[in-house]
This record gives sequence, structure tokens and C-alpha cells, in this order.
Amino acid sequence: YGLYDYLRNSIQQLELPQRKAALIVPAFETLHYRLTFPKSKAELLSMLDMGSLYTFRYHVWPKGHAPTDYAKWRTATVPYRVAWQPDFEPYVVVRQDCPRYDQRFVGFGWNKVSHIMELDAQEYELLVLPNAFMIHMPHAPSFDISKFRLSAGYRGCLQTLREEFHQDLSRRYGAAALKYLTAERSL
Repeated sequence: YGLYDYLRNSIQQLELPQRKAALIVPAFETLHYRLTFPKSKAELLSMLDMGSLYTFRYHVWPKGHAPTDYAKWRTATVPYRVAWQPDFEPYVVVRQDCPRYDQRFVGFGWNKVSHIMELDAQEYELLVLPNAFMIHMPHAPSFDISKFRLSAGYRGCLQTLREEFHQDLSRRYGAAALKYLTAERSL
């Protein structure tokens, strides 16, 4: 409730049209198919404390959203900056002229990760909005995630695409892109 207006106001207040920033909308999830959507951050925090909501994918892929720093978000009243970390894939609001998603990554795997990596390589600030949130509702697994889980060939192709992406980042951003390759190899 009110997210659209809050985002529009945040874009103006943070002067997003004049700066390279990605506004992060913290993500949560429920395991319930029916949910009374919280009307405020206070309601969401109450639902989180009661266990009817969780931070997004904390139980299956914590690296994807952990850099959002949910503990800090709980009490934040102003946007705060977070640092890129490997496999970070937040939901973001960015300027229209930002780098596009890399079209190599269709289906399941690495579309959001590669996009955030490219934003970081271009020195975008990653700013978490203190009063924004979204809730992922449960649904059946997608066809592509099923292929990813069941097919070694699919996973191998994705790995090849990731390696190509790293090489392209190195060509475009030089030594600054080494941190992404180093992070990948240390996983």
C-alpha cells in the first residue's frame, strides 16, 4: 500500500534522475497462499516477528538478499547504502538509462545477479529504502527452475554464460572488475 507514491517521492528526494543509484525494495515472503497484506512497515515487522513472514529466500538462498541488511532495515528511517556482495539479487528501481539486463540470462539463473554486478561495476550506489517492501507469494516452481534443478546440461550452459559475462565485464571495466571474478572463485 502506497509503494508507488513512496517510490516517486524517494526518486525526487534522492535526486535519482541526476545520480547513479539503485533503490532497493526489501523483499519478504510468506508460505501462506492467503495473506492479509500489511499496510505499514510496523504491521510487516509484527508479522515478521510472529513468523507469518520471512526475509526473502532466507532458507534456500540467503546470499541473494542478505546484503540488504534486514536487521538495519527494521529500525532505519532514512535510506542507507549497502555494498555489493556475490550473488546479491535485490529488487531495484533504477533510472531508465541504466544498464539493461544481460539477455544471455533468460529462464532461471543469474539475470538479477548479473544486472546488480553491472550496476556495481558502473559505480551505482545501492540504497535500501527504509519504508518500502514487497512480499513474494508462494507459487508452483517455474518450468525453467525445474530444468535448472534436473539438468546438468542446463547448469553447465549457465556456468559457461557466467564465465563469458565475467570476461565481458573485465574487458569493459578493466581491473575494477577483478573483484567479481575473485568473489566467484572463492565461492
